[in-house]
Amino acid sequence: MNLSLITSHNRERLPLLVLAVISLFWSYFYLADSALNDFGQDRPEWLLLVDVFITVPLVCFVYIRDTKQAALKVLVYCSLLVLLGSFIIPETEKRIWPWFESLRYALVAGFVLLELLSIATVVWAIKAAFIREQDLDQAIKDSICRYFSAVPEAVGRLLMVETRVWSYLLFAHKVKPQHFEGEWHFYSDLKDGTQSNQLGFIMIMLFELPIVHLLLHYMVSPWAATVVSVLTLIGMVFFIAEYRALGKRPVSLKRDKLIVRYSVWNPQYIAYEDIAEINLNKEYIKRGKGIKRYNLTGAPNVELVLNSGDKVYLGVNNPSSLVDALNHLR
Repeated sequence: MNLSLITSHNRERLPLLVLAVISLFWSYFYLADSALNDFGQDRPEWLLLVDVFITVPLVCFVYIRDTKQAALKVLVYCSLLVLLGSFIIPETEKRIWPWFESLRYALVAGFVLLELLSIATVVWAIKAAFIREQDLDQAIKDSICRYFSAVPEAVGRLLMVETRVWSYLLFAHKVKPQHFEGEWHFYSDLKDGTQSNQLGFIMIMLFELPIVHLLLHYMVSPWAATVVSVLTLIGMVFFIAEYRALGKRPVSLKRDKLIVRYSVWNPQYIAYEDIAEINLNKEYIKRGKGIKRYNLTGAPNVELVLNSGDKVYLGVNNPSSLVDALNHLR
């Protein structure tokens, strides 16, 4: 076994693995009658407390180099174990555990406050980017990387999408073509009526929302009606942001690379040297491994075949112009 691989590549994943093992072991210990707990007669809470306040913090600070990230994971993992203990530890064995359970409300309030402060900071950074006429995508990326550096990469990418959704929902009118990185820009809003179709879908959602709410309120329950309506409104936030972003975010060409921006999703950067073929396309493309589609309505009209064998399909207003420009820059 390659020990260097464990210490360099996977060491920061070990605390999560330890958390999973601890959770499974103590769940079995407290819930099942076995020889480990004298067949249900000996299940003290202090055994789990040792792992919560000694094992988990020790593992996190040993295997995670970034002290800030380690402290954050200690807080999250210990909170999860306290929550787990409130379900698996028998009530007759709880002595000090109820006190830890009461702290979860203060923890939730702290997290909410932290999130609100972080959101306010990100909004301020984005507003400053508008004033400087900076690329909005780059401003969002810089803000997330600066203020959420401790989160995993996948979570960071998701936060970028979420931030972009709210940015275009609230500030789309301030986004100008000159704000985007690139010398030539190609848009997707008019292709097969993409943006018009989005607007129609939003209008249908707005029309049916009160009707569905009333039907669920009287036929199912007020709680069900409220939940469905809230989820619909959250989804509508995304669709409105997507509608506004379609006419603002272009596919851009630089001297050395293609920048694929579409809807509110994170941009993809493709170096010209990584492109093997550029073709016009008229056929419907199914989802598949190694296929990325940046198209909402109809069939994508530009096909990019990469040297890796992967394919990228685009739906733009002027496909011939994009293909000619790409062939010229290559």
